[in-house]
Amino acid sequence: MKDYHAKDIRNVTLLGHNGAGKTSLIESILAYTQTIPSMGSVAKGNTVCDFDTDCIERQTSCYCCLAPVEWKGVKINFIDTPGYLDYAADRMAGLSVGDNVLVVVDGKAGIQSGTERAVRDARKRGLPTIFFINKMDDPTASFDKTYAALHETFGKSVIPFEMPIINDHKVVGSVNILRRKAWYYDDAENAKEVPADMADTVEEYYNQIAEAIAMSDDVLMEKFFSGEEFSDEELVQGLSFGVANGEIEPVFSGSALQQTGIYRLLDLLREYFPAYEELGSIEALDDHDQPVALKTSEDEIVTAQIFKTIIDPYVGRISYLKVKTGVLASGSVVYNPLTDTEEPIMQVYALRGKVQMAVGKLFTGDIGVVVKLNNTFTNDTLCAKGSSVHYPPVEFPKPMLAKAIAPKTKSDEDKMSTALNRMVQEDMSLKVVLNKETGQQLLYGVGEQHIDLILKKLKSKFKVEVTTSDPLTQYRETITKTVTAQGKHKKQTGGAGQYGDVVVTFEPWDCEDMVFEEKVFGGAVPKQYFPAVEAGLRECMNKGVLAGYKVVGVKATLIDGSYHEVDSKDIAFKAAARLAYNNAMPQANPILLEPIGNVEVQVPESYTGDIIADLNKKRGMIVDMGTNTDGLTVIHAQVPMAEMNNYAIELRSIAQGRGDYTIEFDRYEPVPAFLQEKLVEKVKRND
Repeated sequence: MKDYHAKDIRNVTLLGHNGAGKTSLIESILAYTQTIPSMGSVAKGNTVCDFDTDCIERQTSCYCCLAPVEWKGVKINFIDTPGYLDYAADRMAGLSVGDNVLVVVDGKAGIQSGTERAVRDARKRGLPTIFFINKMDDPTASFDKTYAALHETFGKSVIPFEMPIINDHKVVGSVNILRRKAWYYDDAENAKEVPADMADTVEEYYNQIAEAIAMSDDVLMEKFFSGEEFSDEELVQGLSFGVANGEIEPVFSGSALQQTGIYRLLDLLREYFPAYEELGSIEALDDHDQPVALKTSEDEIVTAQIFKTIIDPYVGRISYLKVKTGVLASGSVVYNPLTDTEEPIMQVYALRGKVQMAVGKLFTGDIGVVVKLNNTFTNDTLCAKGSSVHYPPVEFPKPMLAKAIAPKTKSDEDKMSTALNRMVQEDMSLKVVLNKETGQQLLYGVGEQHIDLILKKLKSKFKVEVTTSDPLTQYRETITKTVTAQGKHKKQTGGAGQYGDVVVTFEPWDCEDMVFEEKVFGGAVPKQYFPAVEAGLRECMNKGVLAGYKVVGVKATLIDGSYHEVDSKDIAFKAAARLAYNNAMPQANPILLEPIGNVEVQVPESYTGDIIADLNKKRGMIVDMGTNTDGLTVIHAQVPMAEMNNYAIELRSIAQGRGDYTIEFDRYEPVPAFLQEKLVEKVKRND
């Protein structure tokens, strides 16, 4: 593969619903351009992009993948991304390096939740977008219905550029609406007249394109309303401008499996998607996080951002990167300002699936990999020595589904820890937390399939088998009544004895832990034993008398006691404090407290009623509602966190994959009496 500069590079991220055919479309393009000798299939597990065993077993993309293609003097870097929600981290990684978006739509199923999410993500980032209606070889697929749904859902910017010619339920060619000419697959070189039964529709679509072009320029608008035809040059110029600024989102169609529509699609991507150079400049940040403008050209300083990391057991760390400015050369040394280290670039590679192709340089806008970086990780920036700029991090999804994991054998504890550490480096939507209070190791993922993928990788790649369970809810205990109790510890063991005697008042208090105070008069308990009494009480507060949860919201006041000049010791007063605690707490009307979380749910308006009903079932309280910039309804609620353990799965079911949520701990509140009895009984049974 020859060198390509920024003016000849198109970075195209494929987005869409799971199963729409993104991977198959790239495979078709690779075969059509003779980049690969023949086309593989997802079902057979031999495609370029789904090469990983996880993808092959599931017959779906789990990771983003690169597939560069050369077409008529330009290099198109296709970035395949997973459509399934659980693998959102790689989708976001792939989206972060694409300058353009190709949304693949299932011509049979039409608009799906993944289609909506794709368009929302592309528009949020202001990325030029083209739609490809796939699977037109299927008799049940419908271009007209799918296009109508796209136009209605996403607005008048969605305009068809070509439409299929169908004879006897089979696609035999296509009509280019711009040129108002037809091409048939059995005679691809020669243009024909538009079939008579399609002429009116073609004219209608042409007028939509012409009107969109006219909106981009006052002169063109005047020409349009006067009824004049646009020249070919005006059409190309207007369309290029419209696609680049998002005012025109072309719709194309074809079949990945039958390799129909590929030639036209590649031309469309080449002609109307802007080259990376056309950005002109991009914004980086200096050491003080102040913006710095850098030119998107080869004569700028070199900067590159890592968007994905793989830890290979043989090669080591493989870092996927995009050269934002300048030229990244093999044998050079670059600087990582975030870790304040220099990194030697031994070799730069272009990547097609799993195949690494050594290249001398990667130019501005290009995407590739480097290996064996020692102190550079996902989201880090590499820049020229002597410079110190970095790029904002890619925003990866927050993992909300947690499972407690433990190795099946104690000897695997270290192996599990090492494996999880490596996987966290690879997957930015994965989080591992040791809960010191419950003693559980918690694995956080995006959803069930994501967690399952991690567990299977632990077993297959790292030879570690684990058990899983639901996380324990961190309840608390407190008291609702003031009680005073005595604790006297007296022990005689032949020689020196132990003696400690305290009287302590326990009362409800507005605090997150325990407040200790002493009001002893007349030296009934010498001051030197106050710390021992406090230490003894604090130890007790770690385990409540109801269900063994940590006690909070209590003020303990030492008011009286007695001591022995010979036998009193710190250990005796700690023991006396424990006795006072055990005597008092059952009489102080102890209750359980449960953690309450602030929940934010984002869903389309049509699902709002179902979401609110479900949150109410979970004893939630709706705080407020609004609409965000994406047009989604945002629901704020406060819900007991014990009710939200599997909400990532439940929300996906309720909103058909169209919802997102976050939850953060807010406070503790009393558990309802009927639930408290059940929780206490459950703890007693387990004991």
